[in-house]
Amino acid sequence: MNILMLSSTFPYPPTRGGTQVRTFNLLKHLSQRHTITLVTQREGDVTDAELAELRDFVDYLIVFNRPQDSEPTSKILKKIQRFGTFVQQGTPPSVLNRYSAEMQLWIDNFVESGKCDVITCEHSVNEIYVRPDFQKQLKTIVNVHSSVYGTCRNQLATGISENTLRDKISLPLLRRYEQNYCSKFSAIVVTTEEDKIQLQEFNPNSEITVIPNGVDLVSFSNRTNDPGGHRLIFIGAMDNLANIDAVCFFSNQVLPEIQKYYPDTTFDIVGSRPVAEVLALKEKPGINVTGRVASMVEYLHKATICVVPMRTGFGIKNKTLEAMAAGIPVVASDRGLEGLAVDDADGTLRALRANEPAEYVTAISQLFDNPQIRLELSRNGRQLIERYFTWDIAAKHYEQVCLTGDSNG
Repeated sequence: MNILMLSSTFPYPPTRGGTQVRTFNLLKHLSQRHTITLVTQREGDVTDAELAELRDFVDYLIVFNRPQDSEPTSKILKKIQRFGTFVQQGTPPSVLNRYSAEMQLWIDNFVESGKCDVITCEHSVNEIYVRPDFQKQLKTIVNVHSSVYGTCRNQLATGISENTLRDKISLPLLRRYEQNYCSKFSAIVVTTEEDKIQLQEFNPNSEITVIPNGVDLVSFSNRTNDPGGHRLIFIGAMDNLANIDAVCFFSNQVLPEIQKYYPDTTFDIVGSRPVAEVLALKEKPGINVTGRVASMVEYLHKATICVVPMRTGFGIKNKTLEAMAAGIPVVASDRGLEGLAVDDADGTLRALRANEPAEYVTAISQLFDNPQIRLELSRNGRQLIERYFTWDIAAKHYEQVCLTGDSNG
């Protein structure tokens, strides 16, 4: 099967962020059995070595430069123009600012030439390149990492929106946008049942398949010993709004309370591209902001507990899966545990749940004081990942969608 994969986000290395992790691991597995043509855009920080390394995982790699705004005045004007287009035509600025007419022309010609059987959009931001009439020629699939409408609605509900007025105006527009673009696709893939319900409401006749994220069990090996101590960790790209909110909330409202009982508690914020707001947290006692690191799993193995205090952001969180795979006890919010059965009625405990500051203090104190519970969470969490959340499992389901349009059939 000849698969054309579209990813305006450069999907390598897979440590760059959640979008890259999912895209890379799916293409890596599909390329073992199918011919993959990957069309992507090069960010400013992508090296020649990374280009060469990614080329080894696909049959054909087509790279375009990401469109850039040349001057600050031009950037502001283009933002206004994009929002105006959003209101009038329904395409969000987050999609328009990655759109390349050159890339569109290449895709149009490739599809018209009949060189592929399936076209996949890795993340909904790439839907713009798929024309409605493509469905007549080939199977079209959109891999929705998270509902943009659901995410915006959640940010408004939790009060972490960067621009409340803008997002209130955008919300009904995003609903219309999500409903419209989904109609162009033969099949829709989502990461959680919650997103499936959301998109099914918009598109009751659409074929929607849930394929959760996974973990590379070799890269995130199970740790061999519990280091004990009072060392907390958060992992994730630190220019992501949901991650920024999570670490600021935890650093300001939770960590100081924990340090009253355990004064030597440290908090490592591990992830690439920390913004100024995150870097400023280093001034607080016990907080270490690392930036990008060579090995995420090494930091995880040294931690006592991984916290995932997400207050927004839909979809299964790679950071939660990776911590569980590495055997690290997890304390996380409902958002951080979305799509995961971690506290079943049968009594099997795989993570501790917390949403309010007092709940975090209680859960973390319980784990600090009880190595047996830490061991239980470590063992059960790893088993959950091995059974349900590997990239091999996810890719096999994705392959079925590409082949038949139904991973469950």
